[in-house]
Amino acid sequence: MIGNRVEKIDSKALVTGKPVYTEDLIRDSQTLTIKLLRSPHAHGEIIDIDISKALKVKGVEAIFTYKDIPQKRYSICAETFPEASPYDRLILDKTVRYIGDEVAIIVAENEKSAEMAMKLIKVDYKILEPILDPKKSLESNIIIHPENDVVEPFPFGLNTHRNQVAQHDFSKGDINLALEKSDVIVENEYETQGQAHCMMETHRAHAYLDENDNLVILTATQSAFNTRRLVCKALDLPMSKVRVIKPRIGGGFGGKNIALLEMYVAFATLKTRKPTKLIYTRKETFTGTVSRHPMNIKVKIGATKDGIIKAIQMDVLNNTGAYGANGPAVAMECGHNVLPMYSEVDAIKFNAITVYTNLLPGGALRGYGATQGSYALESTMNLLAKELKMDPTELRLKNITHEGAKGGILHSPLYSCKLKECIERGKELINWEKEYPYKEIGNGKITSVGMSISTHGSGIAGVDTGSVTLKMEEDGSFNLLSGSSDLGTGSDTILAQIACEELGIDINKISVLSGDTKTCPYDKGAYASSTTFVSGNAVLKAAKKLKNEILEYTKNELKIEEELDLKDGWVISKESREKIKSLEDIGQSSVSLGGNYFSVTSSYCVTESPKPFLAGFVKLEIDKNTGERKVLKYVAVGDSGQIINPNLARIQAEGGITQGIGLALFEDVKVSSKGQLLTNNFMQYKVPAKRDIGDIVVEFVDSYEKNGPFGAKSLGEIVVHTPAPAISGAILNGLDIILNKLPMTSEDIFMEYRRKNGGN
Repeated sequence: MIGNRVEKIDSKALVTGKPVYTEDLIRDSQTLTIKLLRSPHAHGEIIDIDISKALKVKGVEAIFTYKDIPQKRYSICAETFPEASPYDRLILDKTVRYIGDEVAIIVAENEKSAEMAMKLIKVDYKILEPILDPKKSLESNIIIHPENDVVEPFPFGLNTHRNQVAQHDFSKGDINLALEKSDVIVENEYETQGQAHCMMETHRAHAYLDENDNLVILTATQSAFNTRRLVCKALDLPMSKVRVIKPRIGGGFGGKNIALLEMYVAFATLKTRKPTKLIYTRKETFTGTVSRHPMNIKVKIGATKDGIIKAIQMDVLNNTGAYGANGPAVAMECGHNVLPMYSEVDAIKFNAITVYTNLLPGGALRGYGATQGSYALESTMNLLAKELKMDPTELRLKNITHEGAKGGILHSPLYSCKLKECIERGKELINWEKEYPYKEIGNGKITSVGMSISTHGSGIAGVDTGSVTLKMEEDGSFNLLSGSSDLGTGSDTILAQIACEELGIDINKISVLSGDTKTCPYDKGAYASSTTFVSGNAVLKAAKKLKNEILEYTKNELKIEEELDLKDGWVISKESREKIKSLEDIGQSSVSLGGNYFSVTSSYCVTESPKPFLAGFVKLEIDKNTGERKVLKYVAVGDSGQIINPNLARIQAEGGITQGIGLALFEDVKVSSKGQLLTNNFMQYKVPAKRDIGDIVVEFVDSYEKNGPFGAKSLGEIVVHTPAPAISGAILNGLDIILNKLPMTSEDIFMEYRRKNGGN
């Protein structure tokens, strides 16, 4: 099973249009529709809200405002407790903090009635001056969260009275001394933009009361258990009375790792005692959820004249928008999942401050801060190579971390690191020796190449936990119950492969049920590049335990002493490989009188978070006369340990690279001078099409991580980090200009190249 190109276990259901998504599974025709009235102002206070006319609309069941809501603050950040997020939200608040903030919940028999009622709600606002510039937030006399009941789950530097959400810093060595000893110092400042998740399935949730009056929430969430915890916290409910079910998810990328819609359907169902649903339009998904955090990042690097890096300093200003959400953790990971690539340098200093603004909240998006940090650091590395007149690949090879490295800024030793091999193979695939730095191709056009490297983690050490239950049925087949979430990545298939490998069975002999808080054991969910590593290790533990129980049972039953194993649905002799007893026979006897039903539950908590690595290379075509740029080829060579399923790994990588190219060249969350989101649909918000991304080539080097299930480590996020700095490097190598903000548009390239050449 390991290394096998197994077909996704849900692929046939998906491509044949079976009802598998949240909205497909809403069966009750009496389900009420919810619509949310949103604030037209970036900052304001509700003085009065009149719902009397709206309540008279035929079909309207109820309308709720801040006056009806429990005054208990929570975070929408659906991550393991304690969340690195302030509890600064109410389900509805008297204060509105961005254009799109929720003002009222309309519950009606149908969408038409709800929308008609929404137009009749009259709200009188006291309009307050907003803060839209994160650089002005800390020193402003405008306080976005003046309330005194905001909770800080653990100390991360929250100071609401100066709009500071968090401050995080770490260091290694003496940065000033290391800079003094450097022959060359390069520094630059970078701006990264917001980015929308653009998952195919918009946000949606459904709630109802079951026959025992328990609240059931059906929702496209990345973390069923953490969503349940946050709903219970906000509504003061016992967890035993709330069930969260995750069906198939039509993409998430971090955007569905929030407990947002679930609060509204839960509250409305409890109040009306009727089933409810809330389905966001595409516009609402843009304007009413979260986006990637925009950041300002300053980088300074000191090195010797022969290219040995002595010092790296990074200063980050993170804009988390109107609510804290993932802001503190994203800022932390901007350093923790970037700087370990150069862990051997003499001195490192990292400082990050996260601030509130009256803009769309920031949230988790694939890459989680490390994407922004990688762009800034790796672009500066390319600048350093230019300053030293050194090949960028050679500069990396002189300074990158290596297998066996430990201490300093590394949270755990590197038991596996094939970054050197990734760079060397990537150079071959892009034909670096012949293409670097650029080639003239006529008509004012050139081709140029650029590169970047990246790392990430595999779950969060000391925090993330996954649990699974593995049961053998009476016919010798197996059921795997996991609280994890398959976002469309194929993680259910990966977990099944791990179990099958250990149990010696084929993939059609196992069924996976995931993401149900009532029937599955706890799992922290799908985020932090963790499912294969965390949940996969839990599966492997459970499979080993169940296998041992089956073999011991067989030994005792047949009174034999020889060593046994499982293969192809049989207990076999480990030495002779002869079949001894089928799993079907054992299953039948396990449920008979005096039998021993085989069911085990195992948990795995991350103690060390292994780091995957990747080298990204791009070949770019640039028109010097217009600034037009085109990706011709992108090469990614990764070290993710043992690849469990090569097909799924390749598709994951291709998708992440496409998102990275979108961030680098096309995607931009734009707002007006008043804070109004302008890019609220796919006519205004450009995501890359197939013709925009060129030829993508993905390979993985041979690697093995001793702490991973069958040697595996993570993959999902390293792939999004490298495109932006690699493309920036190609522009630098081809035109000798550095663009310090994303996206890098053709106009930006044209204007900067023109300025560099005296306006000609």
